[in-house]
Amino acid sequence: MKFKNPFHRDLKPVGINTPEEERAQAPKEGSEPAHAATRTMWGDAWNRLRRNKLAIAAVVWIVFMIIIALTADLWASQMLGSPTAINTATMSSNSRLPPTLEHPFGTDTLGRDVLSRVVYGSRISLAVGVLATAISTVIGLVMGAISAYYGGWIDTLIMRLADIFLAFPYILFVIAMLAVIGPGIQNVFIAIGVLGWPSIARVFRSAILSVKSNDFVDAARSMGASDVRIIARHIFPNSIASIVVYSTMNIGGAILTEASLSYLGMGIIPPDPSWGVMIQDGQAYLASQPWLMIMPGLAILTTVLAFTLLGDGLRDALDVKMKDA
Repeated sequence: MKFKNPFHRDLKPVGINTPEEERAQAPKEGSEPAHAATRTMWGDAWNRLRRNKLAIAAVVWIVFMIIIALTADLWASQMLGSPTAINTATMSSNSRLPPTLEHPFGTDTLGRDVLSRVVYGSRISLAVGVLATAISTVIGLVMGAISAYYGGWIDTLIMRLADIFLAFPYILFVIAMLAVIGPGIQNVFIAIGVLGWPSIARVFRSAILSVKSNDFVDAARSMGASDVRIIARHIFPNSIASIVVYSTMNIGGAILTEASLSYLGMGIIPPDPSWGVMIQDGQAYLASQPWLMIMPGLAILTTVLAFTLLGDGLRDALDVKMKDA
């Protein structure tokens, strides 16, 4: 019979686990490691956005349009021809040609390549959309922040002023302003931007009202922080999500407004290429040469739809109440 020493213990080297212990300590499948990095609101938003296939497709199309617009001088004029120059010697023979390999979108009534004009027109549309939205967003943020933070008669005054702006049909208001200051690309984005602030101010005001009653705002105020610091450092970062969504959708609306103004003769002045001007020039030939209207129309449709889908995807991604799938 073999006796075991009761004071003897099986010892193992420090730091080395048995296979059974390693399997017990291994993290279970699907669980996050303890050392996983803390995710931010924008990180969570990106994780949700990239699972939205329509939003990602919209981002791809917008990036593609931006690249095409920025690099047009490097290839469009050399391969397709100038979007504004008119060759009187060949104008009659090149007028309203159907789509071919040489002219993928055909030619217009003056013999200019339609694809070249669509490409260069994207510069004007994207510039007007971004700049006009930037102007209206800045004005709307300032007015909305002042209105919501101070309240009282200031809130009433700003909101009634916004009601006056919203009472007029937007497109007619822009046309009236352009009739005073004149057409042209600079005046177009100024008119669209200046007259587009009331809706953004209302959205931002609502977001601030839901944030300014939180304890961290009262704590900052009790510590002697100025109103400007409270708005800029505490209220604005917690209210920006709704403005990002609304401004993204507003870019598409500004592009559509510019095309409408150019179609009516109040926007971009020919021979500068504008999608609205191209549609206006081609409407008389819709039955015989439909590409003159279809091509710029598709450019407007896809670009505005892309910004709308991106804004819709951002709305879902930035919703803090939305749970991960």
